Amino acid sequence: MNSSEKISMTATALFCLSLLLSACSGGTTGNTSANEEAQTTSNKTVETQLQIKTVTTINGDIEIPAKPQRIVAEEYLGSLITLDVIPVGAPELTIKNYYFKKELMGVSDIGAYGKPSVENILALNPDLIITGNGDNYEALSKIAPTIVIPYGDLKDVHEELTYFGNLLDKQGEAAAWLLQYDQQIAEAKAKVDAAVPADASFSIMEDGGKSTWVYGDNFGRGGQPIYQALGRKPPSDVANVIMEKQWAELSAEMIESYAGDYIIMTSNERTVEDFKADPIWGSLPAVKNDHLYVWPEERSWYYDPIAVLAQIEELTTWLTNLEK
Repeated sequence: MNSSEKISMTATALFCLSLLLSACSGGTTGNTSANEEAQTTSNKTVETQLQIKTVTTINGDIEIPAKPQRIVAEEYLGSLITLDVIPVGAPELTIKNYYFKKELMGVSDIGAYGKPSVENILALNPDLIITGNGDNYEALSKIAPTIVIPYGDLKDVHEELTYFGNLLDKQGEAAAWLLQYDQQIAEAKAKVDAAVPADASFSIMEDGGKSTWVYGDNFGRGGQPIYQALGRKPPSDVANVIMEKQWAELSAEMIESYAGDYIIMTSNERTVEDFKADPIWGSLPAVKNDHLYVWPEERSWYYDPIAVLAQIEELTTWLTNLEK
């Protein structure tokens, strides 16, 4: 083999080696870039989870995760679900809520409502606890940041959902839901106003056998749909008492004074026919005129956004079909 052939073969070999090294180098750069991107994304996720913000509560300023991932909610489940936030734990009573129990399948039971099991909550490793009961704050706050929002502090659906939209960085979702809610309320109110006299009074009551309770506009039992959403009023003589205290226990002698032209009654034991047959109830105009609606506590007790919207639909259907 002559010298020129040797040079040619050597040059070819070097060129091939150069191409091979270039390809390997390019592949390494690509993999490195992908790895770096994945690592950056992972770091950002961790950083987001570790970010905190300060929230003012009845227990002072509290630092909570900016985007909590494992919430234990003893109260306010409806608002969380409305914002597409499913907690890791909740009381058995709310897990069985008539209006959203399907959404809570798989959520862990933290114990009795108002008296949760500290052990059950601890086992869930929560990063935020939400409750309406300040009695448990001392124990719960040792597990995770705990926000106490006493029952009745959030006055209506708008206040409640706006609060949690801000708390959970879901302001857009809250605003969109409330816009649709207001539209549905306006439609329901127009139907009821066309069917029921404007000056007709409404009473929100609960049957306790030997006692009867009457409620205001922020204590469940239908008060939110009737008084807040549909804009109806209690009997004028007792309106201030009902709305200020929000509830009152009535003796048999007091029932007539608190009974409106329409009565929304919570009872697990008695039906409309039972009330008609009762000497006291049967003498009331609302009962005589078939303006009495009886429903069980599993449908009337709840006052969250999801429940209120469903209750409005139910009561609107009843009120607009009374004369048919």
